[in-house]
Amino acid sequence: MPSDVSSRVRAAFEENFASGREVGAAVSVWQNGHEIVSLCGGFRDAAREVPWEHDTLVLIWSATKGMAAACALHALENAGLDPDTRMADIWPEFARGGKGRITVGEVLSHTAGLGALDRTDLSVMDHEGVARAIEDQVPFTGADEGPGYGPRTFGFLADELVRRLDGGTPIGRYWRREFGEPLGLDLWIGLPEEKHSRTASILPPRAGAPPQNPAFSEAMALPDSLTRKAFSSPGGLLAVSAMNSPAARLASLPSMGGIGTASALAKFYCILASGGVWNGKPCIGSRAVSWMSSRRSQGFDKILRLETSFSAGFMMDPLDASGRKIREILGPAPGAFGHPGAGGSLGFADPDAGIGFGYVMNQMEQGILPGGRANALVQALYS
Repeated sequence: MPSDVSSRVRAAFEENFASGREVGAAVSVWQNGHEIVSLCGGFRDAAREVPWEHDTLVLIWSATKGMAAACALHALENAGLDPDTRMADIWPEFARGGKGRITVGEVLSHTAGLGALDRTDLSVMDHEGVARAIEDQVPFTGADEGPGYGPRTFGFLADELVRRLDGGTPIGRYWRREFGEPLGLDLWIGLPEEKHSRTASILPPRAGAPPQNPAFSEAMALPDSLTRKAFSSPGGLLAVSAMNSPAARLASLPSMGGIGTASALAKFYCILASGGVWNGKPCIGSRAVSWMSSRRSQGFDKILRLETSFSAGFMMDPLDASGRKIREILGPAPGAFGHPGAGGSLGFADPDAGIGFGYVMNQMEQGILPGGRANALVQALYS
């Protein structure tokens, strides 16, 4: 990267604060095993009394899905299997409801038709209850026609897959054992209580902000829409403020409950961008890394109400007919992969440049995909 990359990103980061869009935030860029950008600013709390430090932890919402996907692919490769393996071969009860032929790859790329549940009496805190409901669930109509994002169900699918492959180990524990501890990542799916004092409060989007995607907002307003159903099943922890509770922070919520630093998120993706190797030792196999960057689905997403593209568990920028990116949330490289979080957080890997990027914040903005703040940082990185 050019030597002025840090100053460009700093200028964009400071402009996000100057324009009043941030309360507290941090951004980190790692390249080829080294952190080349590390910035933080603002405050951890709505009252703007507690400064944001480099070790401040914060909720990253659906950016957690990249962590969960890495665990699922790691466990899958360790078992000598691949994404074309049928889920029912690993999880026999999954075959109920006409799901016997659905593959792991279809589940992880959001094309299995399981983005929402018919059951309305379940809680995100009840893994066993949700797993049993998934077993009985019939895929929604048109599931074979393209992606249908699973904002809440994805984590339960990945978690149960890991448990079945690794002797019942919950995915939060698996993450710390295989990635968090060996790689020194201050990044958690289920945050230990002794670390809660370092955690920023997540703040809801400001009232009156224009919707990022009007079609999505309109679908969310319809009680019977698939979009509304997906974002409320399983239920519980629907209010932003509820995610600041000690119980939510402690819980292992692999769809939306990851908590960590920008530096840890960027380091994780830098390792993936480097082929899964850290300090000369592989932490995840080359086959699993290739599954992360191999596009498996693209199309108009029935739940997000826009064009999406996924590898086995990671979001990729969709391409047009000529192979050019329709949008560049993850930078210009066609093979970049990662995952955003609701309200603005973002982590991704760019294997072409050996880059891992992480941006976290506590003031949410409207929308599921990253908005102007993250986009400005990514654009500055690649200018």
